[in-house]
Amino acid sequence: MTKALDGIRIIDFTHVQAGPACTQLLGMFGADVIKVERPGSGDVTRNQLRDIPEADALYFTMLNGNKRSLTLDTKKPEGKKILEELIKISDVMVENFGPGALDRMGFPWERIQQLNPKMILASVKGFSDGHHYEDLKVYENVAQCAGGAASTTGFWDGPPTVSAAALGDTNTGMHLAIGILTALRMRDKTGRGQKVACSMQDAVLNLCRVKLRDQQRLDRTGVLKEYPQYPHGTFSDVVPRGGNAGGGGQPGWILKCKGWQTDPNAYIYFTIQGQNWAATAKAIGKPEWADDPAYKTADARQDKIFKIFEYIESWLADKTKFEAVDILRKHDIPCSPVLSMKEIEHDESLRASGSIVEVDHPVRGKYITIGSPIKFSELKPEVKRSPLLGEHSDEVLTTLLGYKPEQLKHLHDDKVI
Repeated sequence: MTKALDGIRIIDFTHVQAGPACTQLLGMFGADVIKVERPGSGDVTRNQLRDIPEADALYFTMLNGNKRSLTLDTKKPEGKKILEELIKISDVMVENFGPGALDRMGFPWERIQQLNPKMILASVKGFSDGHHYEDLKVYENVAQCAGGAASTTGFWDGPPTVSAAALGDTNTGMHLAIGILTALRMRDKTGRGQKVACSMQDAVLNLCRVKLRDQQRLDRTGVLKEYPQYPHGTFSDVVPRGGNAGGGGQPGWILKCKGWQTDPNAYIYFTIQGQNWAATAKAIGKPEWADDPAYKTADARQDKIFKIFEYIESWLADKTKFEAVDILRKHDIPCSPVLSMKEIEHDESLRASGSIVEVDHPVRGKYITIGSPIKFSELKPEVKRSPLLGEHSDEVLTTLLGYKPEQLKHLHDDKVI
């Protein structure tokens, strides 16, 4: 089956999460992703958080499917020569090294352009070039703090809180993938490659857009009426943490369901939409609230919003989270059970849609991984297992660069590959 990125070759010089998430997605869409790794060790995540001795860790396998692995020591002259040859025949190089690492390897942007004027060099950064923190080492939680997510997450009487979602890592990889596809489309028009970069701070900030919106509203009015602190609490001059409140002017909260005393995830998220208040009131057994002036409008409800949620929780007391959602969905109420990772792991709907897939690995055996988060009508992304370290070294050098068996033996003996 023809895939969107058939014919696009990517040199994957990434490691850990942000870069690999980007290149894995492009591999699902048909790109030939060649993951370049250090001989003998490879991506550090091959060994991190291992659950099976001697098998690549899930940290690696779940971020590096749909790739070929080439081990290459670029510190050696022959390794540099191989990389030069690969650059000449490839379309994209993706890297998430620290600042200046490519230059020290002997491959600054100017050199890459000389080798291949059509090359797109895509980079994950901690901070954008020119930022006063551009030399700062950045990981997931650092990015969440720098991008404004942590300061606005959690409860108002607690500390800033980071999210379990990879807002700094995988999110940045998804942003970079958009940049790469845009640069490829632009190359179709101009014939030239270019540098593409996405900083982790910027990617987090992009997801915190509504909080920057709220800061500007707060600057102007001194109050944010849709936050739980209003009308009984007070506001400082910065956007506060809002607990589990909705961020778009529709009050919402996480509420206990039957079994919460023993199940830490026996909860649902319940949203009160102003335009759907009459149906909501009927659904929870309070039809009289639909026309009661004390409840009829969002402004009227705001000062008693937690009393309303307290009542809804009492209504939920004899219903499991799944039973509750099955009732509420019939009334068009935005809600969801709080799903544990175990429930997601075994969710048949997610498997049927390809959002979660099971693949075979020659050492690990079967493992679960994430499929394409994007669905198409005329493209079915194929999810392949992650490669063993150096599994495709001989294949890549033979089929792409024309190396002969005696040359491969020499490269192996000298530990170039």
